[in-house]
Amino acid sequence: MKTNITLKLDADLIREAKIMAAEQGTSISALLGERLATLVREQKAYDSAQRRALARMQKGYDLGWSPPPTRDQLHER
Repeated sequence: MKTNITLKLDADLIREAKIMAAEQGTSISALLGERLATLVREQKAYDSAQRRALARMQKGYDLGWSPPPTRDQLHER
């Protein structure tokens, strides 16, 4: 389902958008709809990646690290 919206834009911007849309064989509405859909998709992907990264950081990684031997342990005789 599509819904209409009203935008107030600068007349020069509208003129340039009409030219751009005509060159691409589409309408201003289609251009704006496509760009807005892209922005929403990118934001959702970013948010999802951020949640995954934060979850990984919260969980942490076992790197198998152990403290190095002390000086005394290294030089035991």
